[in-house]
This record gives sequence, structure tokens and C-alpha cells, in this order.
Amino acid sequence: MNVLTPRLPIAAVLGLAPALALAAEPTVDKGDTAWMLVATMVVLMMSVPGLALFYGGMVRAKNMLSVLMQVLVTVSLITVLWAVYGYSLAFGGGEGMFFGNLSKLFLAGVTPDSLADTFTENVKIPEYVFIAFQGTFAAITTALIVGSFAERVKFSAVMLFGVIWFTFSYIPIAHMVWGAGGLLLEDGALDFAGGTVVHINAGVAGLVGSYVIGKRLGFGREAMAPHSLTFTMIGASLLWVGWFGFNAGSNLEANTFVGLPFINTMLATAAAVLSWSAGEALAKGKPSMLGAVSGAIAGLVAITPACGSVGPVGALVLGLIAGVVCLWGVNGLKRMLGADDSLDVFGVHGVGGIVGAILTGIFTAPSLGGTGGEDFAMASQVLVQAKGVIITIVWSGVVAFVAYKIADLVFGLRVTEEEEREGLDVVSHGESAYKM
Repeated sequence: MNVLTPRLPIAAVLGLAPALALAAEPTVDKGDTAWMLVATMVVLMMSVPGLALFYGGMVRAKNMLSVLMQVLVTVSLITVLWAVYGYSLAFGGGEGMFFGNLSKLFLAGVTPDSLADTFTENVKIPEYVFIAFQGTFAAITTALIVGSFAERVKFSAVMLFGVIWFTFSYIPIAHMVWGAGGLLLEDGALDFAGGTVVHINAGVAGLVGSYVIGKRLGFGREAMAPHSLTFTMIGASLLWVGWFGFNAGSNLEANTFVGLPFINTMLATAAAVLSWSAGEALAKGKPSMLGAVSGAIAGLVAITPACGSVGPVGALVLGLIAGVVCLWGVNGLKRMLGADDSLDVFGVHGVGGIVGAILTGIFTAPSLGGTGGEDFAMASQVLVQAKGVIITIVWSGVVAFVAYKIADLVFGLRVTEEEEREGLDVVSHGESAYKM
């Protein structure tokens, strides 16, 4: 096995060093605890209000509240399920390849004195804080999928799909990448903050949903322009700020190393905004606000798996590449696929996650400024990264397809044509975002 980044992926360390705990009393630093509390709160801010406003502004006015509601309730639902069984199956114990075990069902055995490992030998954080932090990841990942089928799906079907997909796709992928004994962790896959677990996982599920559910009425024939790019800009800005908790928080400590994922998150995002805007100006004659904020998200997505193992220059290059590739993803690739991915979840999160995961295997090389060890082998690491990408695509795709079909059998996926024309705000929730 190659000598890779000195940092394991987040959460991989949980429960991996019981022998070390016997050597000395564990240290719980107030600064680490405070940082992780802040990181957890800003990751939650990414979902509500960040993701909700980002998505809500991109739909038509008659569907604004339906998107806000789907994001808010999905985040709440997954947060509860995370405490009931998700945390236990992902990180609670055991060293299975695909799942943990149920030893911490309903957070059994966790107390205010329970501690979780960090990346520094014998330095700990409160386990409750670690659980909450990881719960925000699970919640926003499931909520991301909402953007793919916005404006046409029954609320009840969204909720049932979320439960099934979270249980059989998010949890096992999270365990495979970050959990003790996980398949991809054991292979040496690098994913510091969730390129595979979050973005490819959600992006593929969204793409499958676009096919299974079908296109919106009038897609390709009627104008479906965003009703409020102001809201979308505000949402994207909140996502960018929150992403520092997402990426830098994945360091689990407020030490000197946390500066690397922090600055990488800043640089890759800014670079992707510029490259997307430049590409759009060349292709269409004008850069757009929607394109600029989409570029920001593309950069954030792509740097997520790489933020703890590439250098700042590598982050800049990765962001420049991600902006251009994801621009193609929401234009050329989308036309090739023929899917109505309403808010381009696959084009940005799926494609950006794939780009970031693969390029992590390149820019982690010490010769390119990364943190890989002296024995780092770029070719073999890229193959490991590609394996993780393929497994995530297949796993999420299959689970999502089954989950959509079950939701369709139980509730029916789509609203009627009349209800879709009227808008989901009134049809599904009996209220509207604006006075008409």
C-alpha cells in the first residue's frame, strides 16, 4: 500500500486506536470542541437556509415553498434517523466492509463523557459533538437530491424515498469510505470531506430520479427560468461560508493543519467561479449570475475530497478544471443524457464530485504540492480513486432506482398534470410564497 496523506479520511479514526487510550489519559481540548460546535452549526446552515434558498430561487415562483419544505423536512427526518440507527450503522462499532453494527442504536451507551478520536494521537472530542457533525453530512446529502426532481413530485414520495435511500445508500457508502473496516477505506481511497459519500452519491441518485420520474410538463418547450436569482445568490453564499465547516471541520481539530482544507476551500471555489464565468462568456457571449454561483458550487464540490491532501496551487488548478467541466456537465452532457435534472444536481454535484475524486489521486502527489508520502504512487492512487467512484455510482444508482419504485408503488411519485400546472406550493402545502 502506498504511503498516502498523513490524514485519514474523516471519521475513519473513530474507535481505531483503543490501545493508545491505555497509554495516557485522553486530552479534550476546549478549542477543538468549540471549533467542532461551530463547524456543525455552519454545516447545518448550508442546508437550512443555504441549500433551501439556492434551490428555491431556481424554481418557478409557484414551486418555491415546496422546495423549501422538502429541504427543511428532509433535513429534519434524516437528523432523527441518524440518531436512531444511522450513526450506529455507519460509525457505531464493528469493522464490516459495508456497515457497522447496531451497538449504538438510539445512541445507546453514549454519554456526555463519551469521547471520539481525532487525527492526533490521544486527542479527543465529545462523541455527542462528533455525532451531530456527522448527522449534518447525512442530512444535507439526502436533501441535495431534491433538486433533481423539483416541481413535480409528491411530498410523501420524497419523504419515503429519502428514508430508503439514506438507509441503504448513504449509510453504507459513508461506512465504506470513513468507517473502521470499510471497503474503500481499506483500499486507501482518499475522501477528506465527502466527494464520494456526499456529492457523487447524491448526484447519481438525482440523475436516476430524473429518468424514473420523467420530465416536467413543457420541458424544452416552455420557459422555466429561475424566479429569483437573488435568493439563489444568497443561498450559494451561505453554502460557501458553511462549506468551511464542511471541509475544515472535517479535520476534527483546531490545530495548524486545519489551515490547509480552509485555504483550499477558498481558492478552489474562487477559481471555479472565474473559469465557469469565462467559459460561459466565450460560449454564450455573456457571463451570468446563475453561472457564477453554479461555478462556486462546482469548485466547492470538487475540492471536498481533496481539501485535506492537496496543496493550495493544486486546489487552484482543481477549481479551474471543475468550473469548466461542470459547465459542460449542465449543458453538453445534460443534452446528451436527455434527462430533466431540474436544478442540475448531477451536472454539478455528480460531475464535480467525480472530477474532484479522480484529481485527488493526482494532486495529492508531493511533487505537485500535495501531502502524499515519499512512496506515493500517482497511477495506483488514481485507480483506487476510480474504484471508489465506480462503486459509489453503481451502489447509489441501484438503491435509488429501487427506492423510487417503492415510493411510486406506495404513494405514486408524480402529482397530476393539473396539480403540476397549478404549482406544488398550493397543491402540496396549501400556501404560496408570494401574494398573487
